[in-house]
Amino acid sequence: MTIRNSTQRHTTAYRVIAVVAAVLSVVAAVAFSSVPQQAHAASLTRVTGFGTNPTNLNMYVYAPDRLAARPALLLMIHYCTGTASAVHNGGGRDYVTAADRYGYVIVYPEATREGRCFDVSTQNALRRNGGSDSTGIMSMVAHARQRYNVDPSRIVVSGISSGAMMTNVLAAQYPDVFSAASAFAGVPAGCFATTDGSLWNSQCSGGTLNKTPQQWGDQARAMFPGYTGTYPRIQLWHGTNDTTLAYPNFGEALDQWTNVHGVSRTPASTDQPQSNWTRTRYGTNGVVEGISAQGTGHDVPTAGMVGHAITFLGLDRPGTDPTTSTTTTTTTTTTTPPPSQGCSVQAAVNAWNNGLTETITITNTSTTAVNGWKLQFTLPGGQTITGGWSATYSPASGQVTASNVSYNGQIAPSAQISIGFQATHTGNSAAAGGFTLNGVQCAVA
Repeated sequence: MTIRNSTQRHTTAYRVIAVVAAVLSVVAAVAFSSVPQQAHAASLTRVTGFGTNPTNLNMYVYAPDRLAARPALLLMIHYCTGTASAVHNGGGRDYVTAADRYGYVIVYPEATREGRCFDVSTQNALRRNGGSDSTGIMSMVAHARQRYNVDPSRIVVSGISSGAMMTNVLAAQYPDVFSAASAFAGVPAGCFATTDGSLWNSQCSGGTLNKTPQQWGDQARAMFPGYTGTYPRIQLWHGTNDTTLAYPNFGEALDQWTNVHGVSRTPASTDQPQSNWTRTRYGTNGVVEGISAQGTGHDVPTAGMVGHAITFLGLDRPGTDPTTSTTTTTTTTTTTPPPSQGCSVQAAVNAWNNGLTETITITNTSTTAVNGWKLQFTLPGGQTITGGWSATYSPASGQVTASNVSYNGQIAPSAQISIGFQATHTGNSAAAGGFTLNGVQCAVA
């Protein structure tokens, strides 16, 4: 009897989502029908054999004809009953138009289970490398990252409804991969957790699952235990009239991410980008941003919203071409002779105004493999790390320790790996120095 009731609730929930998805398709078609389409040969392409895929997801990619030499990557995740094609041609169409202009890649995961919702509920779904949908999605990111020479500092994620829920989960599980996230009508990471195998949590969807900011923050941090690095900047959108994933989830998600980022829940600024939108920003750098859409239901994104998301995600600037970039590039040099056995490091900086990115290439020059590593280095005065990739970084200034992540802990003899970070500076944009790998001084190439 319990199983029958659970199944009935599960089926009813999917029917509700199906109706909402139909509305989404109609709204998206109307809202974006006026967007001018460029003539091009690029098209949505299915990719197979992209790596570990325990839940049989489909992968689609859109790579514009004029791809940047070092493009950003947008992971765009559909809603329940949705498909890659539906979001590519509908509610996410402005992302495509911007990709044609700025040369970034879009990766679309596609759920194949009944109802086409993403798993953000099971135990495996809510832990890093757990073996559910997020594991397959990260295989897609890794595949595209290598295939298209993606700038690792500009990997971002966005999603709608079920895709927004997955956006929050990925931001919690893989903060060392994503630099920013934008979620349209979702719920806090972990809010949809269940213990009966169902993918639907009525308490969460109804907006009655309330926790303290600390509890929500702890729930997000538990998805990547031991991580001490920075988390992605996050933008949250929600309609006040949402009855599918009720509006109180907006406040709960803001509680979660302000706690994760360690910033005050009191907005640093409030404005209205559009007459029915109220935007609140949290933290001195606006690392968390919430947009409440008055009178809007679950039919988001509507026209105009995606444009603001593109800016927040940093997609509205061309990719960096290392051969033609106009930014300042500095490479460290030293006269210290390389050790006969050990490591060498090359560090390159791309700087602008009061910001920079630094890419560090580590070469194992010894005759034995490195298994698990910590790279220590010193940042110039006035530099503070705000985000990083392919390693965890602590602290954010002064003498920093970068530690390996799960996929790059081993460096074979003569092999190289690249890591990097984004930082602010107060005028000194020089590269880091004083590199040691597991306590061994590294030559600087």
